[in-house]
Amino acid sequence: MSIRGQRRARVTAVLLAVVTAGPLLVLPLRAAADVWRAPALLPQRFGTRGLDVVFSPGTNTLTAVTNSLVVAVATTLLALLLAWPAARWLATADTRHRAPVLVLLALPLLVPPLAIGAGLAEWFLRLGLTNSLPGLVLAHLVAVLPYVVVVLAPGFGPRVRTAEEAAATLGASRWQVLRLVSFPMLAPSLAVATLLGGLVSWSQYGSSLGVGRGVPMLPLVLEPFVGRDPQVAATLAMVFLAPALLALLATVRRTSR
Repeated sequence: MSIRGQRRARVTAVLLAVVTAGPLLVLPLRAAADVWRAPALLPQRFGTRGLDVVFSPGTNTLTAVTNSLVVAVATTLLALLLAWPAARWLATADTRHRAPVLVLLALPLLVPPLAIGAGLAEWFLRLGLTNSLPGLVLAHLVAVLPYVVVVLAPGFGPRVRTAEEAAATLGASRWQVLRLVSFPMLAPSLAVATLLGGLVSWSQYGSSLGVGRGVPMLPLVLEPFVGRDPQVAATLAMVFLAPALLALLATVRRTSR
């Protein structure tokens, strides 16, 4: 690529970053604005009313954050355990057998989350899993598992399989092959799959509403304030965003080594 082309690509990347991050940069300002009437460009009065409401006992923010973290971690770990053999099979199967499985995996991604939540609620009511953390984990797993499988599958390429076979030929046990060969070679894919799975579970609204309406979850706590109280909504959005940003930074640091 020529120098001019590199400059154009750099400018395009910067513009895309600004457009993407622009709305997020307004959140701290809106969260601190006790009074911000249009058409003023800046708030008329700053304050901490947003924080006071968000962390008041009636809002259940801390409980919702705890529940959301527990469900996201449990869902992601379970998805990784289930996705590992599925991704390995997808990487080695021929196209004729792989295509139907990929279609089935993609089905939850094609259906609106609220519809999935409503459908799961019918079954979970009969199984006694509604309004419980285990029920939420299983409901979130429906949305998380396809992402984790699709991210992991390309990692099981010929290079990994050849290295595993070489280690086994040299006398390594199955656990040693997994610990010393598979995990290190798949570390970048595992990191990205973990991040994506955690973020999908962390932001699940439809499944949380359908299956766990009685359990405080951060998306459910945030939704009533959107449109009704922009300051509180912006403060909750920052609470919602903080763990996701920390996880993203940790993943980028891990995969860039």
